Amino acid sequence: MRLVFGLVLIAGLGMAGFAVYMAQNYIGAYENALEEERAKVVAAVPTQEIYVATRALAYGEQITKEDVALAPWPKQILPEGHFDEANPFFDETGELRVAVRAMEKHEALVAVKVSEPGGDAGLTSRLEKGQRAFAIKVDVASGVSGFLRPGDRVDIYWTGRIPGNDPNLPVGDVTKLIQTGISLIAIDQSAHSDSTDAAIARTVTVSASPQQVAALAQAQSTGRLSLSLMSQNDETVAEAIEVDQRSLLGIQKQEQRAEKSLEVCTIRTNKGTERIEIPIPCN
Repeated sequence: MRLVFGLVLIAGLGMAGFAVYMAQNYIGAYENALEEERAKVVAAVPTQEIYVATRALAYGEQITKEDVALAPWPKQILPEGHFDEANPFFDETGELRVAVRAMEKHEALVAVKVSEPGGDAGLTSRLEKGQRAFAIKVDVASGVSGFLRPGDRVDIYWTGRIPGNDPNLPVGDVTKLIQTGISLIAIDQSAHSDSTDAAIARTVTVSASPQQVAALAQAQSTGRLSLSLMSQNDETVAEAIEVDQRSLLGIQKQEQRAEKSLEVCTIRTNKGTERIEIPIPCN
Protein backbone atom coordinates (compact mmCIF):
# COMPACT_ATOMS: atom_id res chain seq x y z
CA MET A 1 0.00 0.00 0.00
CA ARG A 2 2.81 2.34 0.87
CA LEU A 3 4.53 1.43 -2.37
CA VAL A 4 1.44 2.40 -4.38
CA PHE A 5 1.13 5.69 -2.50
CA GLY A 6 4.79 6.45 -3.14
CA LEU A 7 4.44 5.73 -6.82
CA VAL A 8 1.38 7.96 -7.07
CA LEU A 9 3.24 10.76 -5.25
CA ILE A 10 6.24 10.49 -7.52
CA ALA A 11 4.00 10.49 -10.60
CA GLY A 12 2.17 13.58 -9.33
CA LEU A 13 5.40 15.44 -8.68
CA GLY A 14 6.64 14.52 -12.12
CA MET A 15 3.50 15.82 -13.78
CA ALA A 16 3.65 19.02 -11.77
CA GLY A 17 7.26 19.59 -12.73
CA PHE A 18 6.43 18.93 -16.35
CA ALA A 19 3.56 21.45 -16.18
CA VAL A 20 5.87 24.08 -14.67
CA TYR A 21 8.43 23.41 -17.40
CA MET A 22 5.82 23.78 -20.12
CA ALA A 23 4.51 27.00 -18.56
CA GLN A 24 8.00 28.46 -18.40
CA ASN A 25 8.58 27.61 -22.04
CA TYR A 26 5.24 29.19 -23.00
CA ILE A 27 5.91 32.39 -21.01
CA GLY A 28 9.43 32.59 -22.39
CA ALA A 29 8.20 32.19 -25.95
CA TYR A 30 5.54 34.89 -25.34
CA GLU A 31 8.11 37.33 -23.95
CA ASN A 32 10.45 36.68 -26.87
CA ALA A 33 7.64 37.30 -29.35
CA LEU A 34 6.68 40.50 -27.51
CA GLU A 35 10.27 41.77 -27.60
CA GLU A 36 10.46 41.02 -31.32
CA GLU A 37 7.26 42.99 -31.95
CA ARG A 38 8.57 45.91 -29.91
CA ALA A 39 11.80 45.84 -31.88
CA LYS A 40 9.81 45.91 -35.12
CA VAL A 41 7.82 48.93 -33.92
CA VAL A 42 10.99 50.78 -32.93
CA ALA A 43 12.55 49.95 -36.27
CA ALA A 44 9.43 51.15 -38.12
CA VAL A 45 9.29 54.52 -36.26
CA PRO A 46 12.65 56.36 -36.32
CA THR A 47 13.48 57.66 -32.85
CA GLN A 48 16.05 59.91 -31.23
CA GLU A 49 17.09 60.01 -27.62
CA ILE A 50 16.25 63.26 -25.84
CA TYR A 51 16.21 64.34 -22.21
CA VAL A 52 12.97 63.81 -20.28
CA ALA A 53 11.99 64.36 -16.67
CA THR A 54 12.19 61.26 -14.46
CA ARG A 55 9.71 62.74 -11.97
CA ALA A 56 7.17 65.53 -11.68
CA LEU A 57 8.87 68.94 -11.42
CA ALA A 58 7.25 71.94 -9.73
CA TYR A 59 7.64 75.57 -10.74
CA GLY A 60 10.88 77.10 -9.44
CA GLU A 61 12.46 73.73 -8.58
CA GLN A 62 16.12 73.08 -9.41
CA ILE A 63 16.69 70.22 -11.85
CA THR A 64 19.50 67.83 -10.90
CA LYS A 65 21.10 65.00 -12.89
CA GLU A 66 18.89 62.48 -11.07
CA ASP A 67 15.81 64.31 -12.39
CA VAL A 68 16.57 63.78 -16.11
CA ALA A 69 17.29 60.82 -18.38
CA LEU A 70 17.69 60.07 -22.08
CA ALA A 71 14.67 58.38 -23.64
CA PRO A 72 13.72 57.50 -27.25
CA TRP A 73 11.36 59.99 -28.90
CA PRO A 74 9.83 59.79 -32.41
CA LYS A 75 11.84 61.99 -34.76
CA GLN A 76 8.74 63.25 -36.57
CA ILE A 77 7.33 64.86 -33.42
CA LEU A 78 10.49 66.08 -31.69
CA PRO A 79 9.53 69.09 -29.51
CA GLU A 80 11.09 72.42 -30.41
CA GLY A 81 13.99 73.39 -28.16
CA HIS A 82 14.63 69.85 -26.88
CA PHE A 83 17.89 68.69 -25.31
CA ASP A 84 19.88 65.69 -26.55
CA GLU A 85 23.47 64.46 -26.69
CA ALA A 86 24.36 67.13 -29.25
CA ASN A 87 22.67 69.80 -27.10
CA PRO A 88 23.21 68.55 -23.54
CA PHE A 89 20.96 69.64 -20.71
CA PHE A 90 23.91 70.31 -18.38
CA ASP A 91 26.75 72.50 -19.65
CA GLU A 92 30.42 72.51 -18.70
CA THR A 93 29.91 74.92 -15.79
CA GLY A 94 27.75 72.39 -13.95
CA GLU A 95 25.26 75.07 -12.91
CA LEU A 96 21.72 73.79 -12.48
CA ARG A 97 18.68 74.93 -14.39
CA VAL A 98 15.34 75.82 -12.80
CA ALA A 99 11.88 74.77 -13.96
CA VAL A 100 9.95 77.87 -15.04
CA ARG A 101 6.83 75.78 -15.71
CA ALA A 102 5.46 72.73 -13.93
CA MET A 103 6.25 69.46 -15.74
CA GLU A 104 4.98 65.91 -15.42
CA LYS A 105 6.98 62.70 -15.24
CA HIS A 106 8.43 61.56 -18.62
CA GLU A 107 7.69 64.99 -20.13
CA ALA A 108 10.27 66.25 -22.62
CA LEU A 109 12.57 68.99 -21.33
CA VAL A 110 12.50 71.99 -23.67
CA ALA A 111 14.14 75.41 -23.50
CA VAL A 112 10.94 77.39 -22.83
CA LYS A 113 10.20 75.34 -19.70
CA VAL A 114 13.58 75.71 -18.01
CA SER A 115 15.88 78.60 -17.20
CA GLU A 116 19.41 79.14 -18.40
CA PRO A 117 22.16 77.37 -16.38
CA GLY A 118 22.38 79.15 -13.03
CA GLY A 119 19.22 81.14 -13.71
CA ASP A 120 16.08 81.48 -11.63
CA ALA A 121 12.36 81.38 -12.28
CA GLY A 122 11.96 85.17 -12.37
CA LEU A 123 10.12 87.15 -15.02
CA THR A 124 13.26 87.59 -17.10
CA SER A 125 13.24 83.88 -17.87
CA ARG A 126 9.70 84.22 -19.30
CA LEU A 127 10.51 87.12 -21.62
CA GLU A 128 11.40 86.31 -25.19
CA LYS A 129 14.09 88.20 -27.07
CA GLY A 130 12.99 91.79 -27.77
CA GLN A 131 10.09 91.65 -25.29
CA ARG A 132 9.55 93.79 -22.19
CA ALA A 133 7.45 93.34 -19.06
CA PHE A 134 4.72 95.92 -18.41
CA ALA A 135 2.24 96.05 -15.51
CA ILE A 136 -1.44 96.94 -16.02
CA LYS A 137 -3.80 97.90 -13.21
CA VAL A 138 -6.97 95.77 -13.12
CA ASP A 139 -9.96 95.14 -10.88
CA VAL A 140 -12.72 92.55 -10.69
CA ALA A 141 -14.37 93.90 -13.87
CA SER A 142 -11.36 94.67 -16.05
CA GLY A 143 -9.47 91.57 -14.86
CA VAL A 144 -12.07 89.00 -16.08
CA SER A 145 -13.29 88.27 -12.53
CA GLY A 146 -9.96 86.83 -11.42
CA PHE A 147 -9.82 84.00 -13.97
CA LEU A 148 -6.57 85.22 -15.54
CA ARG A 149 -3.50 82.97 -15.22
CA PRO A 150 0.15 83.39 -16.26
CA GLY A 151 0.47 82.06 -19.77
CA ASP A 152 -2.98 83.25 -20.89
CA ARG A 153 -3.44 85.63 -23.82
CA VAL A 154 -5.75 88.63 -23.75
CA ASP A 155 -7.10 91.43 -25.92
CA ILE A 156 -6.75 94.91 -24.40
CA TYR A 157 -9.43 97.59 -24.82
CA TRP A 158 -9.08 101.30 -24.04
CA THR A 159 -12.03 103.40 -22.88
CA GLY A 160 -11.72 107.17 -22.67
CA ARG A 161 -12.77 110.51 -24.12
CA ILE A 162 -10.99 112.10 -27.05
CA PRO A 163 -10.27 115.79 -26.31
CA GLY A 164 -11.12 118.51 -28.79
CA ASN A 165 -14.15 120.16 -30.36
CA ASP A 166 -13.77 118.70 -33.82
CA PRO A 167 -17.28 117.69 -34.98
CA ASN A 168 -15.74 114.75 -36.86
CA LEU A 169 -14.51 113.19 -33.59
CA PRO A 170 -16.67 110.68 -31.68
CA VAL A 171 -18.98 112.13 -29.05
CA GLY A 172 -18.61 110.99 -25.44
CA ASP A 173 -16.54 108.02 -24.24
CA VAL A 174 -14.99 105.72 -26.83
CA THR A 175 -13.93 102.06 -26.44
CA LYS A 176 -11.26 100.85 -28.83
CA LEU A 177 -9.29 97.61 -29.23
CA ILE A 178 -5.65 98.68 -28.98
CA GLN A 179 -3.73 95.39 -28.57
CA THR A 180 -4.59 91.76 -29.32
CA GLY A 181 -3.03 88.45 -28.31
CA ILE A 182 -0.90 89.90 -25.50
CA SER A 183 0.67 87.22 -23.25
CA LEU A 184 0.38 87.39 -19.47
CA ILE A 185 3.53 86.42 -17.57
CA ALA A 186 2.50 87.24 -13.99
CA ILE A 187 -0.56 87.99 -11.88
CA ASP A 188 0.21 90.41 -9.04
CA GLN A 189 3.60 89.16 -7.76
CA SER A 190 3.09 85.54 -8.82
CA ALA A 191 4.27 83.94 -12.06
CA HIS A 192 3.01 80.50 -10.96
CA SER A 193 0.38 79.06 -13.30
CA ASP A 194 -0.58 75.91 -11.39
CA SER A 195 -3.26 77.47 -9.21
CA THR A 196 -6.84 76.83 -10.38
CA ASP A 197 -8.61 79.07 -7.84
CA ALA A 198 -9.98 82.42 -9.01
CA ALA A 199 -8.30 85.37 -7.29
CA ILE A 200 -9.00 89.08 -7.78
CA ALA A 201 -5.76 90.64 -8.96
CA ARG A 202 -4.72 94.27 -8.67
CA THR A 203 -2.12 94.16 -11.44
CA VAL A 204 -1.20 91.88 -14.32
CA THR A 205 2.17 91.84 -16.04
CA VAL A 206 2.25 91.37 -19.80
CA SER A 207 5.00 90.60 -22.28
CA ALA A 208 5.09 93.19 -25.07
CA SER A 209 7.40 94.89 -27.52
CA PRO A 210 8.76 98.37 -26.69
CA GLN A 211 6.29 99.93 -29.16
CA GLN A 212 3.40 98.09 -27.51
CA VAL A 213 4.64 99.15 -24.06
CA ALA A 214 4.60 102.80 -25.15
CA ALA A 215 1.05 102.44 -26.48
CA LEU A 216 -0.13 100.71 -23.29
CA ALA A 217 1.50 103.34 -21.07
CA GLN A 218 -0.18 106.15 -23.02
CA ALA A 219 -3.54 104.36 -22.96
CA GLN A 220 -3.33 103.66 -19.22
CA SER A 221 -2.58 107.30 -18.41
CA THR A 222 -5.42 108.70 -20.54
CA GLY A 223 -8.25 106.23 -19.92
CA ARG A 224 -9.27 102.83 -18.54
CA LEU A 225 -7.93 99.50 -19.76
CA SER A 226 -10.03 96.33 -19.85
CA LEU A 227 -8.86 92.80 -20.63
CA SER A 228 -10.69 90.14 -22.63
CA LEU A 229 -9.51 86.54 -22.22
CA MET A 230 -8.72 84.63 -25.43
CA SER A 231 -9.04 80.91 -26.05
CA GLN A 232 -5.80 78.96 -25.70
CA ASN A 233 -6.02 77.68 -29.29
CA ASP A 234 -7.39 80.87 -30.86
CA GLU A 235 -5.04 82.07 -33.61
CA THR A 236 -7.42 84.58 -35.21
CA VAL A 237 -6.40 88.22 -35.52
CA ALA A 238 -9.04 90.65 -34.28
CA GLU A 239 -10.15 93.44 -36.57
CA ALA A 240 -9.98 97.13 -35.70
CA ILE A 241 -12.84 97.73 -33.27
CA GLU A 242 -14.09 101.12 -32.07
CA VAL A 243 -17.41 101.85 -30.36
CA ASP A 244 -18.70 105.25 -29.19
CA GLN A 245 -21.93 106.18 -27.47
CA ARG A 246 -23.75 107.04 -30.72
CA SER A 247 -22.92 103.73 -32.41
CA LEU A 248 -23.69 101.83 -29.20
CA LEU A 249 -27.18 103.33 -29.00
CA GLY A 250 -27.75 103.21 -32.74
CA ILE A 251 -27.98 106.98 -33.13
CA GLN A 252 -26.98 108.19 -36.56
CA LYS A 253 -25.35 111.57 -36.85
CA GLN A 254 -27.40 113.95 -38.92
CA GLU A 255 -25.37 116.35 -40.94
CA GLN A 256 -26.95 119.74 -41.13
CA ARG A 257 -26.06 121.58 -44.25
CA ALA A 258 -26.40 125.30 -43.89
CA GLU A 259 -27.35 126.71 -47.18
CA LYS A 260 -26.33 130.30 -47.56
CA SER A 261 -29.05 132.38 -49.11
CA LEU A 262 -27.80 134.65 -51.80
CA GLU A 263 -29.15 138.20 -51.80
CA VAL A 264 -30.19 139.39 -55.23
CA CYS A 265 -30.48 143.07 -56.14
CA THR A 266 -32.38 144.22 -59.18
CA ILE A 267 -33.30 147.38 -61.04
CA ARG A 268 -36.65 147.81 -62.66
CA THR A 269 -37.21 149.45 -66.01
CA ASN A 270 -40.35 150.04 -67.95
CA LYS A 271 -40.60 149.43 -71.65
CA GLY A 272 -43.95 150.68 -72.61
CA THR A 273 -46.39 148.67 -70.60
CA GLU A 274 -43.79 145.95 -69.81
CA ARG A 275 -41.75 146.04 -66.55
CA ILE A 276 -38.34 144.40 -66.71
CA GLU A 277 -36.19 143.47 -63.64
CA ILE A 278 -32.43 143.38 -64.31
CA PRO A 279 -30.18 141.76 -61.58
CA ILE A 280 -27.18 143.85 -60.51
CA PRO A 281 -24.42 143.41 -57.85
CA CYS A 282 -25.57 144.38 -54.41
CA ASN A 283 -23.60 147.18 -52.73
